[in-house]
Amino acid sequence: MRKKRIPTGVMAIIFVLANGIFIIIVRIILFSPADQAKETVDEFYSHEQDANFSDSWELFHPYMKEKFNKASFVQDRSHVFIGHFGAESFSYTVGNSEKVKGWKAEKGSPSFKHAYKFQVIQSYKGKYGKFSFQQDVFVVEYKHEWRILWDYNQ
Repeated sequence: MRKKRIPTGVMAIIFVLANGIFIIIVRIILFSPADQAKETVDEFYSHEQDANFSDSWELFHPYMKEKFNKASFVQDRSHVFIGHFGAESFSYTVGNSEKVKGWKAEKGSPSFKHAYKFQVIQSYKGKYGKFSFQQDVFVVEYKHEWRILWDYNQ
């Protein structure tokens, strides 16, 4: 009895489809929206650690960029954290994500359908000793990129 062979073209199509499905599954597992949002928070604070406030400002959502023009933000961050506190750098931790629906940065601002909330703790050693800042940081998708927002609600 003779075995039927699957044509080479069909095998190639099956191989391509299987690889495509595998890649999609891996991306979903390894690169979930919450993980991508957390990577953005890490990138933001990594720039801040390096006193690269210009690049951290670039990760803001346009709403935040309206609150701070780039030059003022860079100058203020450097002046406050390095100048006043005498802290050359800091360490930070990013807590687990919490998905938030309908979040607003402040009263009267537009709401975001989905946001990821992270608690960030920055720890400094400066001329006034050791101190930490805790801040809730929100991340939303804007034009297919994750962007940072801060909470101004009372």
